Amino acid sequence: MGRVARLLFSFSREQRRYARSLAAFPEGPVRQRAEEIGESFVEGYHAALEDSRPQALAASLARLTPEQWGFAYEGVGLGLALLDVLTPWRRDRLVTFLHGPGAAQIYMLHVGAGWALARLPVSVRRFQAHLDPLCRWMVLDGFGFHEAFYQWERTVERRELPARVFGYAARPFDFGVGRRLWFTPGDEVGHILGIVAAFPPSRQGDLWTGIGKACAFAGGRGEAAIQEIRRAAGPYAPQLAQGVTFAAKVRARGGNPAAHTELACRLLCGMSAEEAAALTDEALAGLPPDGELPAFEVWRRRIQDRLKT
Repeated sequence: MGRVARLLFSFSREQRRYARSLAAFPEGPVRQRAEEIGESFVEGYHAALEDSRPQALAASLARLTPEQWGFAYEGVGLGLALLDVLTPWRRDRLVTFLHGPGAAQIYMLHVGAGWALARLPVSVRRFQAHLDPLCRWMVLDGFGFHEAFYQWERTVERRELPARVFGYAARPFDFGVGRRLWFTPGDEVGHILGIVAAFPPSRQGDLWTGIGKACAFAGGRGEAAIQEIRRAAGPYAPQLAQGVTFAAKVRARGGNPAAHTELACRLLCGMSAEEAAALTDEALAGLPPDGELPAFEVWRRRIQDRLKT
């Protein structure tokens, strides 16, 4: 079944497009980091197709370098989501893994599952329906990253949203677009400000959140670049820092801390990665159910309010 799944759900076209996009990067740490992330993602994706049984899949991923677990689990999220949608005799692989050995990587599994939205003509709301009530919005983050990476002209240059993305869903979609902006060619990051500024003001804060997430979780750039991005964010510094806290929480829950996450937390949040992760937990206390605003957005705003002080 694993071999059949790899034939049915081949990722080779995306791998070739990813490799071509990296050709625009000069040789250096940013390109090297992007290559490492891509390799880990594909490894996780293939592992899910080869054997989706929860314990076997977790054991396969445990052999990877811990710092790369998050990216591999993102690939797993895509693989399991595709299997669930396209194999009608069983549609619970992702949820079963989320409730089992994948629980520590709940955030990245949701983000990875969002890549499936780019490959399948399914309703966003229907796709979200069986997922975690809070984390289900993160599938839009994955969808946004995919579209910004593989559909740059439409998504970034023309700033178009997919027809299926409307209402609140457009906000986490822009987190993913912002994450993509962190990985644009060049050692300097000042050009990111110009790209973000071309978007409507109503979208810019969410783009900065995505940039903060990528800066802290993926890394690839040094202290000077982080300082530069902090200055560029200007009035959107709380949104930028809120993205950083999310990255810190993902690494804390996944048990795979990283030096670049610690650096980003100290420079952009004024606290350690442990403290930044704890802040996200504190903001969850007494979180109301979805109302006029989704609980997910209330959570984000609480964190931003704390960071403003």
